Amino acid sequence: MTWQLSLTGLLIGLLVGMTGMGGGALLTPLLIFFFGFKPTLAVGTDILHGAIFKSFGALRHRRLGTVHARMTAWMLLGSAPLSLVGVELASWIEHRYGNGVESLSAKVIGAALILGGLGLFAKTFVRRGIQSSDAPLVLDRRQRLIALALGMGGGFIVGLTSVGSGTFFALVMLLVFPLTAVKIVGTDIFHASALLWVAGISHLLHGNVDVRAMGWLLLGSIPGVLLGSQLTVRLPERSLRVALATVLLLSGLKLVDVPGSSMLIPVVLLGGLTLLAVMEFRRLGARRLSVASSRVGR
Repeated sequence: MTWQLSLTGLLIGLLVGMTGMGGGALLTPLLIFFFGFKPTLAVGTDILHGAIFKSFGALRHRRLGTVHARMTAWMLLGSAPLSLVGVELASWIEHRYGNGVESLSAKVIGAALILGGLGLFAKTFVRRGIQSSDAPLVLDRRQRLIALALGMGGGFIVGLTSVGSGTFFALVMLLVFPLTAVKIVGTDIFHASALLWVAGISHLLHGNVDVRAMGWLLLGSIPGVLLGSQLTVRLPERSLRVALATVLLLSGLKLVDVPGSSMLIPVVLLGGLTLLAVMEFRRLGARRLSVASSRVGR
């Protein structure tokens, strides 16, 4: 369980680098399903890994000036303390229910994954909140309260399940705050990095982090995100986001133990991969045709 974890980290890093979306919601079910982690340990390892991993992107966005610092502060004011409540609740559930905690934790994480998948679907197709102008946004009282409430709700979910830092916050910012796309991404990543450090250290103190596994994950994810950001040939972002949202939904259904989910997941994944392959071949074919036409025109 060494190179497999690094390969998983590499894939997560590539996805983040290519799409700008967080990979945490994917990592938790991967640790549970493929590596046999207990749900609580998977959540803690995922969160602290995400804190270190996203710090690279956060610093980059800060240097580029694509972070709304005041909005980050208002969200963090709500998310940091509520994430600690989520961590405490996860630990309380483990101590309270003993051997039955894994089933209960899996169902909680599954419900969060379903919400995360639905949120990512919405985030993929909702564009109305994105502004073309990069004019400074001065938060009014209503917007500050929304940022605070968003932080409280999202922080609690992240602390409890590790899901949401790359989906819920950005989705609400899209709908509520008049920001450019790049500033939404930058603010989301910067806030997520700070939030995950708070929740991750708390999970570490509670013994919910596999430090060795996290190290192997980082060995792949850090170069992966750097490589992914440089890739020029990639799948269409919208198609990739839809595929990832589908994976989140199916993982959630599996964890919640919906009847028939064991048969549904491989069928849908196979169909989705086939569809993505067809779309990519069509895109490459259209590009070659366009290049050939331009050469003929000369």
